Amino acid sequence: MYTEEELLPLSGLQHLAFCQRRWALIHLERQWEENLFTAEGKLLHEKAHSAEIESRPGALIRRTLPLHSFRLGLSGQADVVEFLPCSGSEPGVPMPRRRGLWRPYPIEYKRSRDKSGSIAYRLQLCAQALCMEEMLGVRVPTGAVYDGKAKRREEIVFDEFLRRQVEEMAARMHQILHSGRTPPPVYEKKCEGCSMKSICLPLALESGSASQYLARVISANLRQEPDFPDDEKEMPLS
Repeated sequence: MYTEEELLPLSGLQHLAFCQRRWALIHLERQWEENLFTAEGKLLHEKAHSAEIESRPGALIRRTLPLHSFRLGLSGQADVVEFLPCSGSEPGVPMPRRRGLWRPYPIEYKRSRDKSGSIAYRLQLCAQALCMEEMLGVRVPTGAVYDGKAKRREEIVFDEFLRRQVEEMAARMHQILHSGRTPPPVYEKKCEGCSMKSICLPLALESGSASQYLARVISANLRQEPDFPDDEKEMPLS
């Protein structure tokens, strides 16, 4: 079990699923660079977070729901959680001024139908479900990823394999943090679309730390003598 001070951002699962070095650059070295894709994703999330509570027939919608798991060492928030009425003996949670029990159904918003990133959204959504299970004491079997471009949902089943992946990746985030070491770069095709490419320098960087590399570059530039024209070097002092 982790303490409140040891909780890491749940959103980091997306970065770690894409690249361990990317996660370390953002959360260990505190570096970040935004591109068109991250900007569009941020705008979509802001729209999802534009209200707090909304009611509709058969559902109660809660936006920007704070989440945490001391078992996984994660904290964050869910874009949207729908609370759906339970049927029969289905387990659920009571809701204010509502009869019966209600089942949490988390929904994660994504920018587009990017198949390469689909596992990252699944992991983050499953992590939200695990947080709610710990907080509410009720199993959350399914959720959905909302495709911002297609404007439709894809239902995700939180099976045991996906749950184990979340647990392993949460443990890996804490392991990297405690080591204090940024994993070395490994260039792949996906690097070309990464917003961190100019910081990560996957093709040029030999050291595992981008901050150390930048410090060496700055230090080297400061040690260089000014390159004056020859006639200025020979000009007598007045």
